[in-house]
Amino acid sequence: MGDDVPKKFEWWSVKLSVVMFIVYIITVMYPDFIYSNFAMVSSEALIKPWMFVTHIFLHGGLMHLGSNLFALLLFGSILEKTVGSRKFLIIFFAAGIVSGFADLLFYSSAVGASGAIFGIMGSLAMIRPKLVVWVMGVPMYMIIAVFIWALLDLGGMFYPSNIAHAAHLFGMAFGIAAGLWIRFGYKEPRKKQPEVKYEIVSDAEMDDWERRYMM
Repeated sequence: MGDDVPKKFEWWSVKLSVVMFIVYIITVMYPDFIYSNFAMVSSEALIKPWMFVTHIFLHGGLMHLGSNLFALLLFGSILEKTVGSRKFLIIFFAAGIVSGFADLLFYSSAVGASGAIFGIMGSLAMIRPKLVVWVMGVPMYMIIAVFIWALLDLGGMFYPSNIAHAAHLFGMAFGIAAGLWIRFGYKEPRKKQPEVKYEIVSDAEMDDWERRYMM
């Protein structure tokens, strides 16, 4: 499955980040119109289905936007280089849509690309489990980091906050499933052993060697 990875890197993490930044500027200018029509509002999601996609590009502040863009640029670029642009985009948007269903079930309204990014991280943990990342200042394997992030979000669901922990978990669950589906096509490349060449010695050469050194 790994032979269809495009040779040219499309930089989709950067492109998506630029779009999110532009959308944030527009949101600051017209907050009421943007949030009421494009945020994930549970009571209106069924009559405005585009919210399942558009809420991914909206953010509630510069801190929210900055943290998401940092994670998207870092983990998204690694995943895109590993599985290719097409599969990266499928994972990103599908995880974002799945996280939208979590918003629909657990929250009255929500915005942000966190669910989609957690999907990217979940996929990356399955495909590159030994990738070393830093979590709270401690280096660890990606598979362990994702497990810790999942535990933190699971615990966060029991404490009121403005963080959509359920959306994170839903997006990550989809990402893990997608990563397990495609991981066998993207195994870590193994180092090739140097090829040892053997020369065939003729009988005449062997007799000559015996006469010189053995007799």
